[in-house]
Amino acid sequence: MSVLKKLSQMFSGTGRQESTTDKPVSETPNPPEPANSFTEAPPVQRRVIQAPVIVDQAAEVGSSDQILIKAEPSRDNEQCKFMVNRPLFEGHSWLFSNFEEAAGSPLAESVFSVDSVETLLVHDSTAVVTKTGAKGLSDWETLAKDVGSALRKTLQAETDLVSKDIIAKIPAEPVVREEIQKVIDTEVNPGVAGHGGRITLTAVTGNTVTIEMGGGCQGCSAADLTLKQGIHNAFRKAVPYVGAIYDETDHAAGSNPYYR
Repeated sequence: MSVLKKLSQMFSGTGRQESTTDKPVSETPNPPEPANSFTEAPPVQRRVIQAPVIVDQAAEVGSSDQILIKAEPSRDNEQCKFMVNRPLFEGHSWLFSNFEEAAGSPLAESVFSVDSVETLLVHDSTAVVTKTGAKGLSDWETLAKDVGSALRKTLQAETDLVSKDIIAKIPAEPVVREEIQKVIDTEVNPGVAGHGGRITLTAVTGNTVTIEMGGGCQGCSAADLTLKQGIHNAFRKAVPYVGAIYDETDHAAGSNPYYR
């Protein structure tokens, strides 16, 4: 069976704390209830756990313009997304799958100079990094500072960030759409049809692709594996100039939701 993985989104907001209001106390409060060993315990309060955000601010560039970088590891710690307040590859995206592919692109060369960096995906003003070795939160805390410094150093140099050779490889958006749709029709959908699934191309922006999984793929426990090992590989093999690939499926609404 062919397969899919999804990249995640961005800036966490800062929550407000609810205010409390003092309540008047009656003059004759009710007496405390007698202890009862059979009294139900209060329900356990659930906590929503979000991936921590590391905010990294650079020194001033010019008089007032600052390079601001926010690093956010994914919930499973498989990758870390760096959000920058300026374009890295505006209107396009590119996956650098190893150091050799970074040659000629100053931004990628700088990031791959950091130990443990495995891959780099650049899209507009974000950079998504995966790493080798351990992937605990503490491992990302150290690596994020080094990657943030590498990003800042390259931006301060005010040079081209991505190789002109890479830019020349990216065709017009209609060509990307046509080629990706062809892969979906001839390879991906025939592969998932036996499991009652289907893949729909929902958007193409530059060379960035967004898909949606339907039928038996929506909510299937193997959907993440299908995305990661099947569909991504099929797209990149047939259309090597494709950049970021996003999955906008609401898997919680599927017949076998696995995100719920």
